[in-house]
Amino acid sequence: MSPRGHVACLGAGRMGRGIAVAFAYAGHPVTMIDIKQRTPDEFARLQREALGEIEATFATLTRLGLLQATDAAKLMRKVAVAPADTRDGVLAHTMLVFEGVPEIVDLKREVLAAASRAVASDVIIASTTSTILVDDLSGAVERPERFLNAHWLNPAYLIPLVEISPGLATGPEVTERLKTLLEGIGKVPVVCAATPGFIVPRIQALAMNEAARMVGEGVASAEEIDKAIRYGFGFRFAVLGLLEFIDWGGGDILYYASRYLEGALHSDRYRAPEVIEKNMAEGRIGLRSGAGFLDYSGLDVAAYREQRLGALVDMLRHHKLARPPVVD
Repeated sequence: MSPRGHVACLGAGRMGRGIAVAFAYAGHPVTMIDIKQRTPDEFARLQREALGEIEATFATLTRLGLLQATDAAKLMRKVAVAPADTRDGVLAHTMLVFEGVPEIVDLKREVLAAASRAVASDVIIASTTSTILVDDLSGAVERPERFLNAHWLNPAYLIPLVEISPGLATGPEVTERLKTLLEGIGKVPVVCAATPGFIVPRIQALAMNEAARMVGEGVASAEEIDKAIRYGFGFRFAVLGLLEFIDWGGGDILYYASRYLEGALHSDRYRAPEVIEKNMAEGRIGLRSGAGFLDYSGLDVAAYREQRLGALVDMLRHHKLARPPVVD
């Protein structure tokens, strides 16, 4: 496929606009296709709104130093909004389609079915749903082997991660093609099973609910909890992955800490999962044993630790928290 082939977004809402910015920024022409039949005046209003938001986004990226003003004007020429009755003509010349309509199963199935009949047989079609499983939608798609889910995190044009969730019918080569294309525009794709919540929404739902619960319990103010997240929780996990962090300290530490919290707070939501106990029984407790969730065999552990600590120092500098020593 052409590295700068045409990309279509079904829907011109927030997700479609974010994806349009991401692909246009990487040099691809992008068309957001309206899914509703509108009067000419109604469509003109949607078009002004969508293109106006994208233009404002490029202006913001210019102020943030990611674009020159002249670049923003050129990128705007790569983005278009098309009315619903031109859908098939637009899709006939596209290499990749993202569906970004509201989270209504029947509506998504209707839109995906129509799009799958209009595109070429080898065109990848991806839903961007954040809640609906790919196999609940794939039955509506002609040639479902080229269909999968691509969950972007907002703002889609800035956050690198895209969670790819193949369905039972998805061809492995389709997953690889989409990964390659996303990497080509600067994204970091990860592949996960078709399961509710994917990866990030599932983890962040637990963390957000716990933060809200602590406010409700009077543990700390919202401001103090958010400060703790920015400079403790988020600070570390911007460098170390969650499972890597378990290995860093040791799975046994998590196990015993979980047991204490479960008892002290009288809630099984803190209970360690079986995989933690299984790893301990097998001696896979992390860096100290050479393996945990990750394999550290053959790794220069001292160099690895220093590299990660160096990344944390870079974070300190970024937040202007790195201070010189006081030497008397």
